[in-house]
Amino acid sequence: MRHLGALGFLLFWMLAASGIYLYLRFDTSATGAYPSIGELEWWFGGVLRSVHRYAADAFVVVALLHLLRESWLGRFRGWRAFTWISGVPLVWLLYASGLIGYWLVWDTRSQFSFLATLEWLGLAAGAGEAPDRLFSLFVFLHIGLPLALLAGMWVHVQRLGWPKTVPPRSLAWGFIFMLLALAALRPAVSEPRWDPGRAPQNVAVDWFYQFIHPLMYGTSSAFLWVLVLGISALLLVLPYLSRREVVAAQVYPANCNGCGRCVADCPYQAIILSENDKASVFAERCAACGICAGACPSSTPFRSIRELVSGIELPDLTIRELREQVGSALASGARELVFSCQTKANPGVITLRCLAMLPPAFVEYALRNGAARVKALGCEGECAYRLGMQLCEARFAGLREPHLRATVHAQRKNNEYSFVLH
Repeated sequence: MRHLGALGFLLFWMLAASGIYLYLRFDTSATGAYPSIGELEWWFGGVLRSVHRYAADAFVVVALLHLLRESWLGRFRGWRAFTWISGVPLVWLLYASGLIGYWLVWDTRSQFSFLATLEWLGLAAGAGEAPDRLFSLFVFLHIGLPLALLAGMWVHVQRLGWPKTVPPRSLAWGFIFMLLALAALRPAVSEPRWDPGRAPQNVAVDWFYQFIHPLMYGTSSAFLWVLVLGISALLLVLPYLSRREVVAAQVYPANCNGCGRCVADCPYQAIILSENDKASVFAERCAACGICAGACPSSTPFRSIRELVSGIELPDLTIRELREQVGSALASGARELVFSCQTKANPGVITLRCLAMLPPAFVEYALRNGAARVKALGCEGECAYRLGMQLCEARFAGLREPHLRATVHAQRKNNEYSFVLH
Protein backbone atom coordinates (compact mmCIF):
# COMPACT_ATOMS: atom_id res chain seq x y z
CA MET A 1 0.00 0.00 0.00
CA ARG A 2 2.93 2.36 0.55
CA HIS A 3 3.96 1.94 -3.08
CA LEU A 4 0.63 2.69 -4.79
CA GLY A 5 1.95 5.92 -6.29
CA ALA A 6 5.05 4.21 -7.62
CA LEU A 7 2.91 1.39 -9.02
CA GLY A 8 0.90 4.01 -10.88
CA PHE A 9 4.07 5.17 -12.62
CA LEU A 10 4.99 1.56 -13.44
CA LEU A 11 1.59 0.91 -14.98
CA PHE A 12 1.78 4.10 -17.01
CA TRP A 13 5.10 3.03 -18.54
CA MET A 14 3.68 -0.44 -19.25
CA LEU A 15 0.75 1.21 -21.02
CA ALA A 16 3.09 3.48 -22.99
CA ALA A 17 5.39 0.62 -24.06
CA SER A 18 2.57 -1.69 -25.13
CA GLY A 19 0.69 1.21 -26.71
CA ILE A 20 3.60 2.15 -28.96
CA TYR A 21 3.67 -1.30 -30.55
CA LEU A 22 -0.12 -1.40 -30.93
CA TYR A 23 -0.07 2.01 -32.58
CA LEU A 24 2.54 0.84 -35.10
CA ARG A 25 0.23 -2.03 -36.09
CA PHE A 26 -2.95 0.05 -35.97
CA ASP A 27 -4.84 1.33 -39.02
CA THR A 28 -5.93 4.83 -38.03
CA SER A 29 -9.02 4.94 -40.22
CA ALA A 30 -12.64 4.22 -39.39
CA THR A 31 -12.82 1.37 -41.90
CA GLY A 32 -9.43 -0.21 -41.15
CA ALA A 33 -9.25 0.05 -37.35
CA TYR A 34 -11.35 -2.99 -36.43
CA PRO A 35 -9.67 -5.47 -38.84
CA SER A 36 -6.16 -4.20 -37.97
CA ILE A 37 -6.74 -5.16 -34.33
CA GLY A 38 -8.04 -8.55 -35.39
CA GLU A 39 -4.87 -9.17 -37.42
CA LEU A 40 -2.59 -8.95 -34.38
CA GLU A 41 -0.70 -12.22 -33.88
CA TRP A 42 -1.99 -13.93 -30.75
CA TRP A 43 1.42 -14.74 -29.29
CA PHE A 44 2.82 -11.18 -29.24
CA GLY A 45 0.44 -8.50 -30.45
CA GLY A 46 -2.50 -10.21 -28.77
CA VAL A 47 -0.63 -10.56 -25.49
CA LEU A 48 0.44 -6.91 -25.62
CA ARG A 49 -3.12 -5.84 -26.33
CA SER A 50 -4.32 -7.82 -23.32
CA VAL A 51 -1.56 -6.41 -21.12
CA HIS A 52 -2.52 -2.93 -22.33
CA ARG A 53 -6.14 -3.57 -21.36
CA TYR A 54 -5.44 -5.06 -17.95
CA ALA A 55 -2.73 -2.53 -17.08
CA ALA A 56 -5.28 0.21 -17.77
CA ASP A 57 -7.79 -1.46 -15.43
CA ALA A 58 -5.09 -1.94 -12.79
CA PHE A 59 -4.15 1.74 -13.15
CA VAL A 60 -7.71 2.71 -12.16
CA VAL A 61 -7.63 0.41 -9.13
CA VAL A 62 -4.21 1.64 -8.00
CA ALA A 63 -5.12 5.32 -8.50
CA LEU A 64 -8.38 5.04 -6.55
CA LEU A 65 -6.73 3.06 -3.74
CA HIS A 66 -4.00 5.70 -3.59
CA LEU A 67 -6.61 8.46 -3.34
CA LEU A 68 -8.59 6.62 -0.64
CA ARG A 69 -5.48 5.79 1.38
CA GLU A 70 -4.14 9.35 1.31
CA SER A 71 -7.54 10.76 2.31
CA TRP A 72 -7.90 8.17 5.12
CA LEU A 73 -4.49 9.19 6.48
CA GLY A 74 -5.41 12.87 6.24
CA ARG A 75 -2.70 13.67 3.73
CA PHE A 76 -4.43 16.60 2.13
CA ARG A 77 -3.88 19.33 4.71
CA GLY A 78 -1.38 22.15 4.97
CA TRP A 79 1.92 21.36 3.33
CA ARG A 80 0.34 18.51 1.36
CA ALA A 81 -2.40 20.67 -0.21
CA PHE A 82 -0.57 21.29 -3.49
CA THR A 83 0.19 17.60 -4.00
CA TRP A 84 -3.41 16.67 -3.21
CA ILE A 85 -5.01 19.31 -5.45
CA SER A 86 -2.65 18.57 -8.34
CA GLY A 87 -3.69 14.92 -8.14
CA VAL A 88 -7.44 15.54 -8.62
CA PRO A 89 -7.29 16.32 -12.38
CA LEU A 90 -5.19 13.19 -12.90
CA VAL A 91 -8.19 10.99 -12.05
CA TRP A 92 -10.30 12.55 -14.81
CA LEU A 93 -7.42 12.47 -17.31
CA LEU A 94 -7.01 8.78 -16.53
CA TYR A 95 -10.69 8.04 -17.15
CA ALA A 96 -10.84 10.15 -20.33
CA SER A 97 -7.75 8.41 -21.73
CA GLY A 98 -9.23 4.97 -21.06
CA LEU A 99 -12.67 5.74 -22.50
CA ILE A 100 -11.24 7.11 -25.74
CA GLY A 101 -8.93 4.11 -25.95
CA TYR A 102 -12.01 1.89 -26.12
CA TRP A 103 -13.47 4.00 -28.95
CA LEU A 104 -10.45 3.15 -31.10
CA VAL A 105 -11.41 -0.54 -31.19
CA TRP A 106 -14.51 0.43 -33.18
CA ASP A 107 -16.69 -2.43 -31.98
CA THR A 108 -20.12 -2.40 -30.38
CA ARG A 109 -18.55 -1.63 -26.96
CA SER A 110 -17.00 1.46 -28.56
CA GLN A 111 -20.33 2.36 -30.13
CA PHE A 112 -22.19 2.08 -26.84
CA SER A 113 -19.56 4.11 -24.95
CA PHE A 114 -19.25 6.82 -27.61
CA LEU A 115 -23.00 7.32 -28.02
CA ALA A 116 -23.54 7.33 -24.26
CA THR A 117 -20.81 9.95 -23.85
CA LEU A 118 -22.40 12.14 -26.54
CA GLU A 119 -25.75 11.83 -24.78
CA TRP A 120 -24.15 12.80 -21.47
CA LEU A 121 -22.56 15.86 -23.10
CA GLY A 122 -25.87 16.80 -24.73
CA LEU A 123 -24.60 16.26 -28.27
CA ALA A 124 -26.37 14.54 -31.12
CA ALA A 125 -24.80 11.62 -32.96
CA GLY A 126 -24.63 11.79 -36.74
CA ALA A 127 -26.09 9.08 -38.91
CA GLY A 128 -24.03 6.69 -41.02
CA GLU A 129 -20.33 5.78 -40.85
CA ALA A 130 -18.09 8.06 -38.84
CA PRO A 131 -15.68 10.12 -40.97
CA ASP A 132 -11.95 9.41 -40.81
CA ARG A 133 -11.38 12.90 -39.42
CA LEU A 134 -13.40 12.03 -36.33
CA PHE A 135 -11.43 8.84 -35.93
CA SER A 136 -8.18 10.80 -36.30
CA LEU A 137 -9.41 13.00 -33.46
CA PHE A 138 -9.84 9.89 -31.30
CA VAL A 139 -6.26 8.83 -32.09
CA PHE A 140 -4.95 12.33 -31.31
CA LEU A 141 -6.79 12.44 -27.98
CA HIS A 142 -5.67 8.95 -26.98
CA ILE A 143 -2.07 10.07 -27.43
CA GLY A 144 -2.45 13.64 -26.16
CA LEU A 145 -4.41 12.93 -22.98
CA PRO A 146 -1.91 10.35 -21.65
CA LEU A 147 0.90 12.84 -22.36
CA ALA A 148 -1.05 15.42 -20.34
CA LEU A 149 -1.49 12.77 -17.65
CA LEU A 150 2.27 12.17 -17.56
CA ALA A 151 2.91 15.92 -17.28
CA GLY A 152 0.38 16.09 -14.44
CA MET A 153 2.04 13.17 -12.67
CA TRP A 154 5.36 15.04 -12.89
CA VAL A 155 3.75 18.15 -11.37
CA HIS A 156 2.10 15.98 -8.72
CA VAL A 157 5.46 14.96 -7.19
CA GLN A 158 7.28 18.28 -7.56
CA ARG A 159 6.93 19.28 -3.92
CA LEU A 160 8.19 15.96 -2.60
CA GLY A 161 11.82 15.40 -1.74
CA TRP A 162 13.10 12.15 -3.22
CA PRO A 163 9.72 11.20 -4.79
CA LYS A 164 9.26 7.45 -5.07
CA THR A 165 8.25 6.80 -8.67
CA VAL A 166 9.83 3.34 -8.94
CA PRO A 167 8.36 0.48 -6.87
CA PRO A 168 10.58 -2.17 -5.25
CA ARG A 169 11.93 -4.61 -7.82
CA SER A 170 10.10 -7.64 -6.41
CA LEU A 171 6.78 -5.77 -6.41
CA ALA A 172 7.33 -4.48 -9.96
CA TRP A 173 8.14 -7.92 -11.36
CA GLY A 174 5.22 -9.41 -9.47
CA PHE A 175 2.86 -6.93 -11.14
CA ILE A 176 4.36 -7.55 -14.58
CA PHE A 177 4.08 -11.34 -14.29
CA MET A 178 0.55 -11.05 -12.91
CA LEU A 179 -0.58 -9.01 -15.92
CA LEU A 180 1.19 -11.37 -18.34
CA ALA A 181 -0.48 -14.38 -16.72
CA LEU A 182 -3.87 -12.69 -16.89
CA ALA A 183 -3.26 -11.83 -20.56
CA ALA A 184 -2.45 -15.46 -21.31
CA LEU A 185 -5.32 -16.97 -19.31
CA ARG A 186 -8.01 -14.51 -20.38
CA PRO A 187 -7.00 -12.62 -23.55
CA ALA A 188 -8.78 -9.36 -24.30
CA VAL A 189 -11.15 -9.71 -27.27
CA SER A 190 -13.22 -7.31 -29.34
CA GLU A 191 -16.99 -7.21 -29.45
CA PRO A 192 -18.76 -7.44 -32.85
CA ARG A 193 -17.94 -4.65 -35.27
CA TRP A 194 -19.59 -1.22 -34.97
CA ASP A 195 -22.88 -1.19 -36.88
CA PRO A 196 -23.99 2.40 -37.60
CA GLY A 197 -27.45 1.22 -38.62
CA ARG A 198 -28.23 -0.55 -35.38
CA ALA A 199 -27.73 0.32 -31.73
CA PRO A 200 -26.02 -2.46 -29.71
CA GLN A 201 -28.47 -4.38 -27.53
CA ASN A 202 -26.11 -6.33 -25.29
CA VAL A 203 -22.61 -5.05 -24.54
CA ALA A 204 -19.95 -6.37 -22.16
CA VAL A 205 -18.75 -3.09 -20.64
CA ASP A 206 -15.46 -2.59 -18.82
CA TRP A 207 -16.77 -1.69 -15.37
CA PHE A 208 -13.48 -0.07 -14.38
CA TYR A 209 -13.93 2.67 -16.98
CA GLN A 210 -17.44 2.47 -18.41
CA PHE A 211 -19.53 2.22 -15.25
CA ILE A 212 -20.62 5.83 -15.80
CA HIS A 213 -22.76 4.83 -18.81
CA PRO A 214 -25.04 2.35 -17.00
CA LEU A 215 -25.11 4.78 -14.08
CA MET A 216 -26.32 7.56 -16.38
CA TYR A 217 -29.02 5.38 -17.93
CA GLY A 218 -30.06 4.21 -14.48
CA THR A 219 -30.39 7.80 -13.24
CA SER A 220 -30.01 10.78 -15.59
CA SER A 221 -27.39 12.89 -17.34
CA ALA A 222 -27.99 15.69 -14.83
CA PHE A 223 -27.40 13.35 -11.89
CA LEU A 224 -24.10 12.17 -13.40
CA TRP A 225 -22.95 15.78 -13.90
CA VAL A 226 -23.83 16.63 -10.29
CA LEU A 227 -21.99 13.53 -9.08
CA VAL A 228 -18.82 14.15 -11.11
CA LEU A 229 -18.62 17.89 -10.47
CA GLY A 230 -19.63 17.47 -6.83
CA ILE A 231 -16.91 14.88 -6.11
CA SER A 232 -14.35 17.00 -7.97
CA ALA A 233 -15.29 20.13 -6.00
CA LEU A 234 -15.20 18.26 -2.69
CA LEU A 235 -11.74 16.86 -3.39
CA LEU A 236 -10.45 20.30 -4.41
CA VAL A 237 -11.76 22.14 -1.34
CA LEU A 238 -10.98 19.36 1.16
CA PRO A 239 -7.57 20.84 2.10
CA TYR A 240 -9.30 24.10 3.06
CA LEU A 241 -12.08 22.49 5.09
CA SER A 242 -9.68 21.00 7.65
CA ARG A 243 -6.64 23.24 7.81
CA ARG A 244 -3.92 22.42 10.31
CA GLU A 245 -1.68 25.21 11.53
CA VAL A 246 1.99 24.43 12.10
CA VAL A 247 4.87 26.60 13.27
CA ALA A 248 7.28 26.59 10.34
CA ALA A 249 11.01 26.11 10.74
CA GLN A 250 13.02 29.30 11.13
CA VAL A 251 16.44 30.16 9.73
CA TYR A 252 19.03 32.01 11.83
CA PRO A 253 21.38 33.49 9.20
CA ALA A 254 24.21 34.11 11.66
CA ASN A 255 24.54 30.35 12.19
CA CYS A 256 23.75 29.23 8.65
CA ASN A 257 26.79 28.49 6.45
CA GLY A 258 24.76 27.67 3.32
CA CYS A 259 25.82 24.00 3.21
CA GLY A 260 22.44 22.95 1.77
CA ARG A 261 21.97 19.83 3.90
CA CYS A 262 18.56 21.02 5.06
CA VAL A 263 17.58 21.64 1.43
CA ALA A 264 18.60 18.12 0.41
CA ASP A 265 16.85 16.41 3.34
CA CYS A 266 13.53 18.30 3.41
CA PRO A 267 10.73 15.84 2.55
CA TYR A 268 8.49 18.53 1.04
CA GLN A 269 10.82 20.86 -0.89
CA ALA A 270 10.11 23.62 1.65
CA ILE A 271 13.68 24.98 1.84
CA ILE A 272 15.88 26.64 -0.77
CA LEU A 273 19.20 28.45 -0.72
CA SER A 274 18.62 32.16 -1.30
CA GLU A 275 20.86 34.51 -3.28
CA ASN A 276 23.06 35.16 -0.24
CA ASP A 277 23.69 31.40 0.16
CA LYS A 278 21.52 31.18 3.25
CA ALA A 279 18.65 28.77 3.74
CA SER A 280 15.15 30.15 3.23
CA VAL A 281 11.89 28.43 4.27
CA PHE A 282 8.53 28.44 2.44
CA ALA A 283 6.23 28.48 5.46
CA GLU A 284 3.20 27.15 3.56
CA ARG A 285 5.14 24.05 2.52
CA CYS A 286 6.79 23.36 5.88
CA ALA A 287 5.57 20.32 7.84
CA ALA A 288 7.42 21.36 11.03
CA CYS A 289 8.96 17.90 11.17
CA GLY A 290 12.37 19.17 12.32
CA ILE A 291 14.33 17.03 9.84
CA CYS A 292 16.12 20.17 8.68
CA ALA A 293 17.35 20.85 12.24
CA GLY A 294 18.67 17.32 12.44
CA ALA A 295 20.58 17.88 9.20
CA CYS A 296 22.17 21.21 10.19
CA PRO A 297 25.89 20.96 11.11
CA SER A 298 25.42 23.65 13.77
CA SER A 299 22.91 21.46 15.66
CA THR A 300 25.56 19.96 17.90
CA PRO A 301 25.35 19.92 21.70
CA PHE A 302 29.14 20.02 21.96
CA ARG A 303 29.13 23.74 21.14
CA SER A 304 30.29 25.62 24.22
CA ILE A 305 28.05 28.66 23.83
CA ARG A 306 25.38 28.99 26.49
CA GLU A 307 22.51 29.97 24.19
CA LEU A 308 22.73 27.20 21.59
CA VAL A 309 21.03 28.34 18.38
CA SER A 310 21.14 26.23 15.25
CA GLY A 311 21.23 27.54 11.68
CA ILE A 312 17.66 26.26 11.18
CA GLU A 313 15.29 24.84 13.75
CA LEU A 314 11.71 24.72 15.02
CA PRO A 315 10.80 27.77 17.13
CA ASP A 316 8.54 25.65 19.37
CA LEU A 317 11.09 22.84 19.86
CA THR A 318 14.60 24.22 19.61
CA ILE A 319 17.94 22.44 19.69
CA ARG A 320 18.76 24.33 22.91
CA GLU A 321 15.63 22.86 24.54
CA LEU A 322 16.62 19.42 23.31
CA ARG A 323 20.06 19.79 24.92
CA GLU A 324 18.43 20.92 28.16
CA GLN A 325 16.19 17.84 28.18
CA VAL A 326 19.20 15.59 27.66
CA GLY A 327 21.11 17.41 30.40
CA SER A 328 18.22 17.08 32.85
CA ALA A 329 17.86 13.36 32.17
CA LEU A 330 21.60 12.77 32.66
CA ALA A 331 21.64 14.90 35.83
CA SER A 332 18.90 12.71 37.30
CA GLY A 333 21.17 9.69 36.93
CA ALA A 334 19.56 8.07 33.92
CA ARG A 335 21.78 5.29 32.54
CA GLU A 336 19.69 4.80 29.44
CA LEU A 337 18.41 7.68 27.34
CA VAL A 338 15.56 7.15 24.88
CA PHE A 339 14.66 9.43 21.98
CA SER A 340 11.51 8.85 19.96
CA CYS A 341 9.38 10.41 17.26
CA GLN A 342 5.99 11.76 18.32
CA THR A 343 4.21 8.57 17.26
CA LYS A 344 6.12 6.72 20.03
CA ALA A 345 5.76 9.35 22.75
CA ASN A 346 5.86 7.86 26.27
CA PRO A 347 6.67 9.17 29.77
CA GLY A 348 10.40 9.43 30.38
CA VAL A 349 11.17 9.56 26.65
CA ILE A 350 12.61 12.61 24.90
CA THR A 351 10.08 13.21 22.13
CA LEU A 352 10.90 14.69 18.74
CA ARG A 353 8.57 15.51 15.85
CA CYS A 354 10.43 13.00 13.69
CA LEU A 355 13.34 10.78 14.64
CA ALA A 356 15.38 12.39 11.83
CA MET A 357 15.20 15.60 13.86
CA LEU A 358 17.77 14.00 16.17
CA PRO A 359 21.27 15.22 15.26
CA PRO A 360 23.64 12.20 15.51
CA ALA A 361 25.95 14.29 17.70
CA PHE A 362 23.34 14.13 20.48
CA VAL A 363 23.79 10.36 20.69
CA GLU A 364 27.53 10.68 21.29
CA TYR A 365 26.96 13.63 23.64
CA ALA A 366 24.66 11.54 25.87
CA LEU A 367 27.05 8.55 25.86
CA ARG A 368 30.03 10.71 26.81
CA ASN A 369 28.15 12.44 29.61
CA GLY A 370 26.97 9.50 31.67
CA ALA A 371 24.56 7.39 29.62
CA ALA A 372 25.57 3.74 29.20
CA ARG A 373 23.17 3.25 26.31
CA VAL A 374 21.04 5.41 24.02
CA LYS A 375 17.96 4.20 22.17
CA ALA A 376 16.06 5.84 19.33
CA LEU A 377 12.53 4.79 18.33
CA GLY A 378 11.05 5.71 14.97
CA CYS A 379 7.86 5.03 13.05
CA GLU A 380 6.91 1.44 12.35
CA GLY A 381 6.46 0.93 8.63
CA GLU A 382 5.97 4.16 6.72
CA CYS A 383 7.42 7.31 8.26
CA ALA A 384 4.87 9.99 9.11
CA TYR A 385 7.13 12.47 7.29
CA ARG A 386 8.08 10.16 4.42
CA LEU A 387 11.89 10.20 4.72
CA GLY A 388 12.57 10.10 8.46
CA MET A 389 13.67 6.50 8.88
CA GLN A 390 15.50 6.49 5.56
CA LEU A 391 17.56 9.52 6.59
CA CYS A 392 18.24 8.10 10.06
CA GLU A 393 19.52 4.86 8.53
CA ALA A 394 21.92 6.74 6.27
CA ARG A 395 23.15 9.08 9.02
CA PHE A 396 23.63 6.39 11.66
CA ALA A 397 25.42 4.17 9.12
CA GLY A 398 27.86 6.98 8.29
CA LEU A 399 26.58 7.31 4.70
CA ARG A 400 25.10 10.80 4.99
CA GLU A 401 26.04 14.00 6.76
CA PRO A 402 25.75 14.61 9.62
CA HIS A 403 26.77 11.12 10.71
CA LEU A 404 27.83 9.25 13.82
CA ARG A 405 31.51 9.06 14.62
CA ALA A 406 33.22 5.70 14.38
CA THR A 407 33.51 5.60 18.18
CA VAL A 408 29.75 4.99 18.46
CA HIS A 409 28.37 1.56 17.63
CA ALA A 410 24.80 1.53 16.22
CA GLN A 411 22.52 -1.48 15.98
CA ARG A 412 19.05 -1.55 14.41
CA LYS A 413 16.13 -3.86 15.01
CA ASN A 414 13.02 -2.94 13.01
CA ASN A 415 12.24 0.66 14.00
CA GLU A 416 14.52 0.74 17.06
CA TYR A 417 18.17 1.81 17.23
CA SER A 418 20.57 1.10 20.11
CA PHE A 419 23.87 2.94 20.57
CA VAL A 420 26.90 2.32 22.80
CA LEU A 421 30.45 3.57 22.81
CA HIS A 422 33.08 1.20 21.40
